[in-house]
Amino acid sequence: MAGIWRDFVIAVVTAGRKPDMESLARERRRAVERLAEETVREGRRAADPPE
Repeated sequence: MAGIWRDFVIAVVTAGRKPDMESLARERRRAVERLAEETVREGRRAADPPE
């Protein structure tokens, strides 16, 4: 029975914790970099005349 309460308390504490803002910022930065690279690639493809 104590294990159930322990799991419940851990779940409540985990749900109440603030998200890791640093990791969220890193993920956002990576997403922006991927979008920029994709946009550059598409721009180069559009600028190159078809053969």
